[in-house]
Amino acid sequence: DGSHTLTLNKLATLPAARGQGLGTALVLAANRTRHPAEAETLARLARRSVGAGVVGFGLSNDETRGDSREFAKAFRLARDVGLLAVPHAGELRGPRSVRAAVELLGATRLGHGVRAVEDPATVELLAERGVTLEVNPTSNVALGVHASVADSPVRVLRAAGVAVALGADDPLLFRSGLVEQYTALRSVGLSDVELADLARCSVTASTASYDVQRALLTGIDRWLALP
Repeated sequence: DGSHTLTLNKLATLPAARGQGLGTALVLAANRTRHPAEAETLARLARRSVGAGVVGFGLSNDETRGDSREFAKAFRLARDVGLLAVPHAGELRGPRSVRAAVELLGATRLGHGVRAVEDPATVELLAERGVTLEVNPTSNVALGVHASVADSPVRVLRAAGVAVALGADDPLLFRSGLVEQYTALRSVGLSDVELADLARCSVTASTASYDVQRALLTGIDRWLALP
């Protein structure tokens, strides 16, 4: 409604973004435990907020509930105006959930997706479609998806040509921010080169402008070159 749109306009012009050189963009996410009609309403709100700070449309909450097919219309409404499709899939459910998110919802980025590795054909699909996985190693452990961070399939996915960007999932819930994801993977043996590669994926999968992406990628290269 109008009040939500006004709020989004305010968020797009946060003082931090203006004065501190920080960029802010939003992904509006529907709740898969609610009726799909609610997701369609939210998608229409997202459509009206393109250019006001909203860059994507997602689908979150308990992956074991809700049929992805029921949310196809909402994602079509979002994609039609150029919004990124960013549903969650492939964490609490397996490869079939990942395929549904890609084939039925048109995912361009995918929250989690780690269980795609259980099916080589699904991994191949992700690589072919250029879908970036937002992997959250510490939350995967907290939710029992992996026994330890060492089980994270980041290396397997990258070797197969799938783009992987690290994410913090819900820092308030899991008490672990973005820096901690990099630290956790470093602790199980990922090198600076591998960590820089993940950082580059996060940049190139974003909606940041060409100039911003170029500056960020240059900064990553500069960091990698440090002693």
